[in-house]
Amino acid sequence: MGMSVGVLDHFNIRTRNLTATVRFYEDILGLEKGARPNFAFPGAWMYSEGKAVVHLVDISATDEAQKPDSGVVHHVAFASQGFDGMRKRLQSKGMEFDSRQVPGGDLWQIFVNDPNGVMIELNYEAAKEGGSAAPAERRDDVGAR
Repeated sequence: MGMSVGVLDHFNIRTRNLTATVRFYEDILGLEKGARPNFAFPGAWMYSEGKAVVHLVDISATDEAQKPDSGVVHHVAFASQGFDGMRKRLQSKGMEFDSRQVPGGDLWQIFVNDPNGVMIELNYEAAKEGGSAAPAERRDDVGAR
């Protein structure tokens, strides 16, 4: 039998601001807050297409320091759909974001930070985006910063 790591299941954020973090993932990215096991600590699970992809742990009642960003993990990426809709949603919410086309044009991206400074990358296959206007193709890479 072969061996495989598989695909990313979820990522976990430890936050002192659970309410704002849940609001970001619901109102900005469109995830849904859903069922979560009855752990002995507060938190929330955020779902995309029926899968809990973001686990949040509320550390506000602890002495644990809030990390200012993603630490050594630079960003977390989602395979996404609806580039124009997301761009309009971010603009309507007053969110700062960066949109770009990967050199070669097959992939469009949006980068936005959550309330904890975690960089979220949204990837869109250009061929599936229909009549959407392509963002500027840029040779620089957010990952290089």
